[in-house]
Amino acid sequence: MTLVTIDKKDWLKGLTAAAESYRLFGPVKEKDWHQFEELDKGEMPDLNMVNTRLSPKALLFPQSEDMLEYSLDETRDDHHIMKEVRKDYSPRAVVGIRPCDAKATQLIKLNFDAPDIKDPYWLKAYEATTFIGMACDTPLSTCFCTSTGCGPYHEEGLDVLVMEQNDAYLAKILTDKGQVFADASGWATTSDDAATFEAGKKAAEDRIVSKIETDNLADTDLLELHGAPFWDDVAFACINCGTCTFSCPTCWCFDIQDEVNGKSGVRMKNWDSCMFPIFTVHTTGHNPRDTKTQRVRQRFMHKLKYFVDKYHTGIMCVGCGRCVRQCPVNIDIRRVCELMNSFNPTDACASQG
Repeated sequence: MTLVTIDKKDWLKGLTAAAESYRLFGPVKEKDWHQFEELDKGEMPDLNMVNTRLSPKALLFPQSEDMLEYSLDETRDDHHIMKEVRKDYSPRAVVGIRPCDAKATQLIKLNFDAPDIKDPYWLKAYEATTFIGMACDTPLSTCFCTSTGCGPYHEEGLDVLVMEQNDAYLAKILTDKGQVFADASGWATTSDDAATFEAGKKAAEDRIVSKIETDNLADTDLLELHGAPFWDDVAFACINCGTCTFSCPTCWCFDIQDEVNGKSGVRMKNWDSCMFPIFTVHTTGHNPRDTKTQRVRQRFMHKLKYFVDKYHTGIMCVGCGRCVRQCPVNIDIRRVCELMNSFNPTDACASQG
């Protein structure tokens, strides 16, 4: 681990130098919101934002991604042969990603880089990317990252962590990839001010006002929690819009479909959502989750129970609060987690009796 000091006057100069070797991505303001996009030459990432409306997961896992292409023209020798779509996996860097979103990549990686099944598209994009994180000194009231094994200065998933210091940035180089990016940017003024990082981290964590408890989730019986009496109440207001899943940095569900135009076809991967009524429709027409209560229960059981039991790494949530802020009917994962974590089957049976 190395600390370097970057004068703010040299920040753009450094990113411009790095752009000779990397495609740069960062938060850009669009109307009232920020969104991660590829930066134009000389464009600065707008770091004056608390968080983006959508997470930057789309940089590794696009909302719609062409995978294979083919021709149906039988006059061609290669007709009906699937060919991989060429993609740009040249080095790139995401500048200004928040620690919660960087931690989310590590949770998604458990699924896309599983021992027996690997997603080559996600993995190639991930391996090509350097993550330059921006510490979160002004968390929102809906942020609860410190309860999820994360935090405003969390380092997991990052190659460099940057904090603001008046007229300068203090950057902590965390990995070899981070050091290569620092060298490309000309960031070479070393610092021994580790105490500043620790003080900033403590101050930011003290500003987190929202918390959840998850200590009982692993030990709660799965089937009893699945049959808990509160699911109808939790799902009552849900309109199955999918906002929670599309804004979530750890949701990874997708569908694969073909589109044909004339005699040219493409097989693509598209985001899907467990909130959508047709998400689990079988080819027979049977739908094992044909009610919204079943779909809402699936979402929360996956994040707060199935994931916990399968991976033993905590919940499938980094506490970014996006789903809390953006749900149009005010369904709150913090409340649902409280219901699940405090659930007592004995009390539930007694109240039903």
